[in-house]
Amino acid sequence: MSVVTFIIPVRHQDNARDWSLLKKNLTQTVASIANQTSPDWRGIIVANRGADLPALPDKFSVTWVDFPPNDIHERGNATEADFLDSFRADKGRRVLAGMLDARDGRFFMIVDDDDFVSARIVQYVSQHRDENGWIIDKGYIWDDGGTLLLCRDQFSHYCGTSLIIRSDLYGLPSKAEDASIEWIKDMLGSHVRITPALAARGTPLSSLPFRGAVYRVAHKGSHSKAPSLIDMYFLNRNVLKRPVNAIRNLARLRLLSAEHKREFFGVSE
Repeated sequence: MSVVTFIIPVRHQDNARDWSLLKKNLTQTVASIANQTSPDWRGIIVANRGADLPALPDKFSVTWVDFPPNDIHERGNATEADFLDSFRADKGRRVLAGMLDARDGRFFMIVDDDDFVSARIVQYVSQHRDENGWIIDKGYIWDDGGTLLLCRDQFSHYCGTSLIIRSDLYGLPSKAEDASIEWIKDMLGSHVRITPALAARGTPLSSLPFRGAVYRVAHKGSHSKAPSLIDMYFLNRNVLKRPVNAIRNLARLRLLSAEHKREFFGVSE
């Protein structure tokens, strides 16, 4: 039984704007996870049968599914509510398929296929096995290919790669068919809804006491279409109205160091 099972849900091939870019980003995300300082983990990629996936390191496996493409993967003329509902349902059932393949794991962490995680996560969780889990309140935002990181508090408000939850708290069904679509959307497809739900049950999550993940922005494959650091934190209309905010944001910038690369990107220099 692994202490942490990392689950990476991958969209249907037909929903990818650029599969080669998705594959490249996924390779980097997998390398980040595989860089854990403790070996007590496993990784699961959930992908549609026939998807061209990158070579995976040891401790990773693939859960193959046959779900159809998400018809509202791009919002188009859909309402925001329909767009988000469709995304949560598609992501949630992929996550469920992965969890059912690893239901004996102690904790689950859902990781988006283009983000990065701290190499210290499994070591920390293994030392606190009886906790409910953690919210990553502090992390970094990184422009794809850039040399700067921005320290972001309230990180979980921005990035889905931000929760580590004890597996039994999900209340997993014995098989996927037994799960209601509302439960799938709320508990597995939304990183925003599950936190208050767990707190209401008397099993609140703690805050991870270190910066635990990196949110990659400003790349054309991003489903959220998150803009660059400059656009978000320095050229944003609200920032321009209050220049003091730009000064605060400048103070949050960090040069991407060799230490950051080792901890989050799995790169040794």
